[in-house]
Amino acid sequence: MFRRGGATPQTPETAEDLPTKEGGKGRPTPKRAEAEKSRRNQRVVAPKDRKEAYKQVRERQARDRAKVREGMARGDEKYLPKRDQGPVRAFARDYVDSRRTVGSYLMLIMFVVVMASFVPHPATQVFFVLVPPVLLAVVLTESLLLSQSVKRIARERFPDEAVKGVGLYAASRSLQIRRLRLPNPRRKPGEKHLV
Repeated sequence: MFRRGGATPQTPETAEDLPTKEGGKGRPTPKRAEAEKSRRNQRVVAPKDRKEAYKQVRERQARDRAKVREGMARGDEKYLPKRDQGPVRAFARDYVDSRRTVGSYLMLIMFVVVMASFVPHPATQVFFVLVPPVLLAVVLTESLLLSQSVKRIARERFPDEAVKGVGLYAASRSLQIRRLRLPNPRRKPGEKHLV
């Protein structure tokens, strides 16, 4: 009745032929039955009892902790704690890891000194009395020099970054046993610490 010239409008046959509005999702909205079916397939089945629920939670938490631990060991920024993040801290870690320090052997040396104290010989008794204070003085001096050096170089290399606390961070890392350091050392002793 209101047609013009008897021509019928063309109707698109497929979803690809439908005009899409700007900013749209680019696909047709699924039917309700299809949406409910896909939701049913994705639904997580709740455990039947409390023990099973706790077991699942513990397993998930263990997986998450393992993932974080691996990320920290690799030095991945998103898994590192706040104190280890940033280019200045990465430089401090590399600077310390590229050196052999007396502080990293402190625990081992102190263990030997304590074991030597059990030997009932006058020379070992003198050794036990003299070595610990000398060793602690050496480690303290070494940590202080390392801290000052890291702060000075960090200010030169990273003028726009905050270097507050980086000296103490480097000194505390130098006291850790190399194998137990987290994030794992990226530099070998003697290797250049370029950033």
